[in-house]
Amino acid sequence: MRQLLFLFILILFSACQESQNENPSETSTMINSSLHINGTSYNIDLNNPIDISLAVQNNAGVGAWYIDQPKITHVEVDGYVGNVKLGGSTNFNDVFFNPHSHGTHTECIGHITEEFHSVNDALDKSFFTAQLVTVNPEDRDGDKVITAAMFEDLGDVEAVLIRTLPNTDVKKSTNYSNTNPPHLLEEAMLRFRESGIKHVLIDLPSVDKERDNGALLAHKAFWNFAGEQRLDATITELIYVPSEVADGKYILDLQVAPIENDAAPSRPILYVIKS
Repeated sequence: MRQLLFLFILILFSACQESQNENPSETSTMINSSLHINGTSYNIDLNNPIDISLAVQNNAGVGAWYIDQPKITHVEVDGYVGNVKLGGSTNFNDVFFNPHSHGTHTECIGHITEEFHSVNDALDKSFFTAQLVTVNPEDRDGDKVITAAMFEDLGDVEAVLIRTLPNTDVKKSTNYSNTNPPHLLEEAMLRFRESGIKHVLIDLPSVDKERDNGALLAHKAFWNFAGEQRLDATITELIYVPSEVADGKYILDLQVAPIENDAAPSRPILYVIKS
């Protein structure tokens, strides 16, 4: 009897092992997490992030605002060479870039105020509900504009992500200087503000027109510049959302580099909400 019981246990154990080996990735890649945001629970898989940021690159990548591309160069001081290929013990680089011009960045109201405000103070958390909306900017008086009417179906979310058409890989390396790219009308940013949207993310170098004589109507409308200023609201520019990512509601993880400045490089990540 004991031998039969032992044999049964051995067979059962072998069957369990075979079952696990059939789908080894299923258990190793799934990291489910439940987030509670504004009283609602959301389930996401932390092992399937959608990175919508563009990195700062050496003499390459996206650019804007009439300045040279970023420069990443090794340090040379007192006989030390910060390059292993050149005989140094370590790679040790200086990085020269402008957060508003090179790569994805997040900015706060300090971008347009005399008083100093750091983007690090604008965010007291990093996870937000977000709506991805694809828009086709319309022609108006020689410009391409994004209007309030393009966001009629905006849900009850904390952030809106704007993907403009056409949406190609060219966006990853475009120099937008002197190209008059599309921009948001003041009315659109006002709608976001009145809807309670705290964070706007867009795949363009600015929410405002490239040359507007310093009017900055979209920035000012969103941050309520002339009224009770929104110190906890941010604008993220130069994102890139791949075309295969469908419009809809996501969880946004907005990570900003810890630099005390009006703007800093950022890495927004999207997570699909699991039913």
